[in-house]
Amino acid sequence: MTDRICLQPLTGEAFAPFGDVLEAAGAPDKIINQGFCGRYHDRATMDFAGGRAGISLFQAKPRRIPYQLDMMERHPEGSQAFIPMKMDPFLVIVAPDAGGRPGQPLAFITMPGQGVNYHRGVWHGVLTPLAEPGLFAVIDRIGDGPNLEEHWFDRPIEITDT
Repeated sequence: MTDRICLQPLTGEAFAPFGDVLEAAGAPDKIINQGFCGRYHDRATMDFAGGRAGISLFQAKPRRIPYQLDMMERHPEGSQAFIPMKMDPFLVIVAPDAGGRPGQPLAFITMPGQGVNYHRGVWHGVLTPLAEPGLFAVIDRIGDGPNLEEHWFDRPIEITDT
């Protein structure tokens, strides 16, 4: 595993193995509300084992690039969507599963207005805003039983923009 990863722009194609990019790109699927609103319909596949979907608000302290990735997590019982409540970019770090632990991570930076939905069981970094206030609406599984696995790396992986 490399100790340094360069950020890449977040695109639906590059992120598809890990989840859904949430954005209002292209023409809306439908025009509603007497022509005053475009609806971008059903943009994420939410998947929960038991429990129910809940909406929470997360406020995370901003981080800086270069960023030191020392831990990744996953949620085996449900997908998890992060929708920024400001137009500031944030880091999105994911990794394929490699025998029950994260494989080689990938690091993305969002464009203003993009959010993400991590599919159930996808290894991902923690919420990593780059600006204040770091406020996000989060849609995820609310229910009994454990739904968090963490993996700590032996040494941090540096995420850079160059």
